[in-house]
Amino acid sequence: MSRRITAAATLLEAIEGELRSNLLPFWRERSPDTVRGGFIAEMANDGTLRGDAPKGLVLNARLLWTFSALYRALGDARDLELARRAYRYLEEHFRDRVHGGYRWRVAPDGAPLDETKKIYGQAFCMYALAEFYLAGGDASALDAARRAFELIERHASDGAHGGYLEARASDWSATNELRLGDGDPIAAKSMNTHLHLLEAYTNLYRAWPDPALAARLGELIDLFGAHILAHGSAPGSFHLRHFFDERWKLLSDSYTYGHDIEAAWLLGEAAEVLGDAARAPAVRSWAGEIARAVVGEAIDGDGALAYEGRGGAVIDGTRDWWCQAEAVVGFWNAYQVTGEKEFARAATRVWGFITSRMVDRVNGEWFWRVRADGLVDETQPKVSEWKCPYHNVRMALEMMQRLGAATEGNRR
Repeated sequence: MSRRITAAATLLEAIEGELRSNLLPFWRERSPDTVRGGFIAEMANDGTLRGDAPKGLVLNARLLWTFSALYRALGDARDLELARRAYRYLEEHFRDRVHGGYRWRVAPDGAPLDETKKIYGQAFCMYALAEFYLAGGDASALDAARRAFELIERHASDGAHGGYLEARASDWSATNELRLGDGDPIAAKSMNTHLHLLEAYTNLYRAWPDPALAARLGELIDLFGAHILAHGSAPGSFHLRHFFDERWKLLSDSYTYGHDIEAAWLLGEAAEVLGDAARAPAVRSWAGEIARAVVGEAIDGDGALAYEGRGGAVIDGTRDWWCQAEAVVGFWNAYQVTGEKEFARAATRVWGFITSRMVDRVNGEWFWRVRADGLVDETQPKVSEWKCPYHNVRMALEMMQRLGAATEGNRR
């Protein structure tokens, strides 16, 4: 067996072991809310639950996607049942039966709390509903995903300038409540929403290869090339710009390395699912260029991926769990696309940081954040509206598929 096969097999064994021994038991056993239904809303690092925390759309949708994807990959009936639990809660408590779409947040008992239609949240519902349909064949889930697509296209698509608006009011009219987080600027359009619409439309196309959906997905790829991805050789090039006004005037000057490396592989996945030979060469080129920029700027000596940069330099050296997970997939994808071994080494180094510093060996799952000084940020929860299994479980499933195919192909 060659050294390359041995390295891939070793990495595969380690990642699958982490999934089966840590991530799966944690989310299967500890995330269901046995008191109020659905899933818990917030858990501290030590396992303490916050019973008065509101339940967020993003966490519920990501749990639906996660358990559906796990069932598709591993075939364990426990995951399909948990996916059904998430689907029931989504439809019973988050779905707006008057105006359509899904509300942003509900109270602990499931009562409506924030009925804003944030397009980021609608995208994750679509992404998850399509996965649930692919997992179990529930036609009602596919119908719900298609309705979400139609509502977004009808109410959030910008026919004049291209792309999609950040949010709409509960009745899908205009709103000034545009921000996802308190630290974000008020902006009509963002990289983040477009990235996850791209991801959602890609997954919906797997389940429903509709011509209109294909056209919108192709346009999203083009938008990244035209407005979101910075090209060139100057410092800060080949990163994703973040915030824009309706006419795509740039409103920010920093970038996040986790989004960069995540987009590098999600854009390739979109072109591949579309079977888009015309766009594929550019997308493959972007994957390599983005990965080179991120490797050159953001990998620390311990293998960790920094959080944020500006002008070719790191401005925030904290290490969030989701950025590390996306870096493993994004760098390995860049290695597959370019054949450059530097990217395979980068993926392995990030994985080494995850196993040595990010995994919580006492209370399970991963810490949200390791600070730049190497200490865990204990102020951040283990589970919340944003802290979920989507990034790290998806990384494990993606890498199991990619490493398994690579190992078998090399043997042949």
